[in-house]
Amino acid sequence: MQAFSIPSDSMMNTLQRGDRVLVDKLTPWFGSEPERGEVVVFHDPGGWLEGEPTPDPNPVQKFLSFIGLMPSAEEKDLIKRVIAVGGDTVGCKKGGKVVVNGKELNETAYIHPGSTPCDDEPFGPIKVPEGRIWVMGDNRQNSLDSRYHQELPGSGTVANDQVVGRAVVVAWPVTRWSTLPVPDTFDQPGLTAAAASSAVARMAGPGALGLAAALPIVLWRRKRRDG
Repeated sequence: MQAFSIPSDSMMNTLQRGDRVLVDKLTPWFGSEPERGEVVVFHDPGGWLEGEPTPDPNPVQKFLSFIGLMPSAEEKDLIKRVIAVGGDTVGCKKGGKVVVNGKELNETAYIHPGSTPCDDEPFGPIKVPEGRIWVMGDNRQNSLDSRYHQELPGSGTVANDQVVGRAVVVAWPVTRWSTLPVPDTFDQPGLTAAAASSAVARMAGPGALGLAAALPIVLWRRKRRDG
């Protein structure tokens, strides 16, 4: 685990400025990839934090960084929610909801009260490249997320290997202690299946049939593991 401090209001009300979250850095070392609905910390993909000053840590912060309990002061990190992963198609029209693989997301459980899903910056539909993720802040009208960086390399997506880890707990202040589970809307039937079916449809050659046969087994194992 590593502690990260929340520097902005982009994830309110899920996370507030000054909160300390604990981030699971170990799981990615074993090949796990970011999943829809998770809150993740990631390094600046390039240009997202351009012009932002690098903080000047105090001696305690430097020591905690040295032993791995806090991030390096030289790193510029961000925290957002994963909305779509590699192979997904994601989009949002003004006045509408975020749509992933043809499924509308019910974001009332985490989006900031009074926010709209994307009225300030509609986008897509966008096909997320394999090995990358599309991220958005919960405080949509105050979050410079994937929507606002489509002109940069990666077209607003973040490479999986730039992800530091998943935020799992709000640890400080103690009055705000809470876990950060994946919202139920990301478990709705057909959300993953739609992306998987699209991937199978794109395959060609004798290997496609074998992949199609193996896919339900893979999904079942993943569901069993998550359960």
